[in-house]
Amino acid sequence: MRRPTTRRDFLKTTAVAGVGFWIGTNASAQSKSPNEKLAIGIVGCGGKGYSDMKAVESERIVALCDVDDKQAAQAKKDHPDAKFYYDYREMLEKEKGLDAVIVATPDHHHAPASVMAMRLGKHVYTQKPLTHSVYEARTMRETAAKMKVATQMGNQGSAEEGLRRAVETIQAGVIGPVHGVHVWSNRPIWPQGMDRPAGSKPVPEHLKWDLFLGPAPDRPYNDGYCPFAWRGWIDFGTGALGDMACHTANMPFRALKLEYPTAIEAESSGINKESYPKWSRIRFDFPARGDMPALKFFWYDGGQKPAKEVTGDLDLASRIEGGKKRKKVEVLKSGDTPGSGCLVVGTKGTLFSPDDYGSAFRIFPDNDFEDFDYGKPLEKLPKSPGHYVEWLNACKGGPPAYSSFDYAALLTETILLGNVALRAGKRLEWDGQAMKAKNCPEAAEIVHREYRKGWTV
Repeated sequence: MRRPTTRRDFLKTTAVAGVGFWIGTNASAQSKSPNEKLAIGIVGCGGKGYSDMKAVESERIVALCDVDDKQAAQAKKDHPDAKFYYDYREMLEKEKGLDAVIVATPDHHHAPASVMAMRLGKHVYTQKPLTHSVYEARTMRETAAKMKVATQMGNQGSAEEGLRRAVETIQAGVIGPVHGVHVWSNRPIWPQGMDRPAGSKPVPEHLKWDLFLGPAPDRPYNDGYCPFAWRGWIDFGTGALGDMACHTANMPFRALKLEYPTAIEAESSGINKESYPKWSRIRFDFPARGDMPALKFFWYDGGQKPAKEVTGDLDLASRIEGGKKRKKVEVLKSGDTPGSGCLVVGTKGTLFSPDDYGSAFRIFPDNDFEDFDYGKPLEKLPKSPGHYVEWLNACKGGPPAYSSFDYAALLTETILLGNVALRAGKRLEWDGQAMKAKNCPEAAEIVHREYRKGWTV
């Protein structure tokens, strides 16, 4: 295993040390003029990849890839002239004219497909979570910087004006120094906490099972793996945390300038070697950052929520509505903590966002912030032209997307440490720059997974 690039090394130069690590072309992606259409390939053109494809049809969709004929059927119908592939490695090798690639596969394919595309000089949009492992996230960030390609992760809340207003509000000190963050999710909405099904079943004719497995260890086909339930399996997905934290933790992560935690501790319903737990509670300890104090970041899923001593008498189920100053926020019809949400706890007040994307927020206590202008325009951050438009503009020489891999990979790397702590089964004393647990050397095999022969990053 190569020595991990530290953050200090990374910031010194975007030409990452260790030339032998890089393979393929050294040419950077060529930007097109705003009036030229990009030639785009879609890796994983069924499911979420289909909606991603529809969002960029102002460009040219020239290649499609999926391992499941049923999932790919509509995309093939919509773009009959696009070349279809089952294996994205073949697609990337043969489609020399591609300008950009969208990767919307199960999590375990994100890094292999995205890194290969970037090393071939292609701009890349990758669905969240950006990667399946911590090591892959670091590699994605380094590769994007090395190849100077336009990138974006699919956490579309980044384009919401409400999220950007919340970031500005927190950084302006409106709620005072922040010492705690609580983020919870209604996921999983797929099976977790189960063992591998016994035996095997015949592989359906419409599915290329070996290509679905890709870099994951070989196993016989059975029900419950795809097309959607893969999220709960350790070999294929990243569970509730990986699926949703890149959305729900996005706003506080940005606002509080979080980087590497110093410790991560997790508890759960119990985890085995096959699937993520039915529920989990995870704590990340972050050090002070400049004039921002140290804080504790708490994650909850599977029905777990912040305790009453955290929410106190905050009316999280009420609505913000009416008046020019307030943006309407419908949370619940009756008094309860919503299924998903985020609380940023400062010394002067608590900022609450009631949805997965941070699209709107409220500040408690109401009496202290009754004059707060929720409709105030952005001051420091630009208003987004749209999540996908940001990436397309970046591909054509415009500014980097707000969720480019420079940011998104760091967010993903940090979030996925929660899964490392869950699987390691102990508190991790984390050295972020070295990318290792100082007190748990066995965590290294979770940080950097092994790939099946023929697959790599």
